[in-house]
Amino acid sequence: MPETEPKPGSSHAVETADSSLADLIPLFRGHTVLVLGDVMLDRYVTGEVSRISPEAPIPVLCVTGSHARLGGAANVAHNVAALGARAILVGVIGPDDAGAEIERLARTAGKNLDARLFATPGRATTVKTRFTKGSHQLLRVDHETVDTLNADSAAQLVGCFKEALAECDVVVLSDYAKGVLGDPLLPQVISLANEARRVVIADPKRTSFEAYRNVTLLTPNAHEASLATGVDASDDSGAEKAARLALETASCEALLVTRSENGLTLVQRGMPALHLPARVQQVADVSGAGDTFVATLTTALASQQELVTAARLANIAAGISVTRPGTAVVSGSDLENELRRRTLIAPDEKVLALEAALRQIAEWRRQGRSIGFTNGCFDLIHPGHIHLLAQARAACDRLVVGLNTDASVRELKGPERPVQGETARATVLSSLASVDLVILFGEETPLALIQAIHPDVLVKGADYTPDQVVGANIIRQSGGRVILVDLLAGEGTTAIIERFRERTRVIR
Repeated sequence: MPETEPKPGSSHAVETADSSLADLIPLFRGHTVLVLGDVMLDRYVTGEVSRISPEAPIPVLCVTGSHARLGGAANVAHNVAALGARAILVGVIGPDDAGAEIERLARTAGKNLDARLFATPGRATTVKTRFTKGSHQLLRVDHETVDTLNADSAAQLVGCFKEALAECDVVVLSDYAKGVLGDPLLPQVISLANEARRVVIADPKRTSFEAYRNVTLLTPNAHEASLATGVDASDDSGAEKAARLALETASCEALLVTRSENGLTLVQRGMPALHLPARVQQVADVSGAGDTFVATLTTALASQQELVTAARLANIAAGISVTRPGTAVVSGSDLENELRRRTLIAPDEKVLALEAALRQIAEWRRQGRSIGFTNGCFDLIHPGHIHLLAQARAACDRLVVGLNTDASVRELKGPERPVQGETARATVLSSLASVDLVILFGEETPLALIQAIHPDVLVKGADYTPDQVVGANIIRQSGGRVILVDLLAGEGTTAIIERFRERTRVIR
């Protein structure tokens, strides 16, 4: 690759602070990403459910609204444009209402999105329709076409792609297995991109990665990597092994395995694997998060960023995407604001998914550190919480806090709680010097978490008796300690909320 192009195999990539990452977002402007792949329409039908059908044991959805969004390769291009770069979208649609809707949505997506779509006779536009109540999907109905393009349509698509190559910095092949990136078109466009000396990122859907030979970077999820290699890619070691096998199969320079809440694994030729933890967020909907990830990764590479830096940016953007319902678009300002927020509030990255947390705990143990554990909702941090956490931290070298998810808080405390969402609560906890690690859990009790961590010290408030402490028997049997900390009178969250309500009534 020319010196002016991004170098995914570069060995001098360094970890960048979130504050520095935020400074990179304005650099996206002035660069162009070419997206080729399966263009789809995502429809959402929303409503309320108050009864079960008398005809079958299924919920009855009373429709209150509907809307449509760009999906598949079109969603990738939309995200690229929202980040501030120029996106050229090349693809096919059907000569139908759904195709016309895609063209309308592309026109209204802003001047950064240059959609070069053409209708193929006899081919219906792929549409995914999701029926939802709030953030919960009840049903998804797909109308799709998976046939390979006919020769005339394929030739027209390749011609359009070849023209757009001269205008772009990086190419994305967004494969949703709907027939556009079939044979012989796929190897043909890869060859054209290589001849033009463009970096090529492929988001694969085939069960064999050999079809993507000679792309620069592959971005499968763990399931796709497992299917293609026969290796379970759900944990760090498996993901690395699968990635190294896939590197040879696809003859590419790098492979990035996305593993949902377990983070991601990046393997580059001749370099150690890099495992990045997931950026913990309050998940509303995972639809389109992969598109946001690929779009951000590609846009960062188009603006000359190192692959490790691009992967970190994409990881954060995907974390933002899952907090939003439906197929979401993350803008450059969204990403910049999140990076600034993290710099101000939680720079130490203490909030981790379980697998990443267990790796950190294992490293602390290797260093001879003792591990303490406590748990709770920590809805409104007050002096009582600070006292408990300080006492817990004094009893160990590293304190791990299990934090109830929003759903589990509602189960424990009622529908009006929590006052603050889990992301906000985790952020505040992670900013405290007494807290070394925060792990969210959604079960009724933290027993599974305690069994996984096996702490040396288990700490709870003295409103519990020793027999009431979940996991106490496990800790004692292994020679650990259970500590009950005296509570500060009148400093519970419930008491604080009641005082606030009383003062509000007085003011009124």
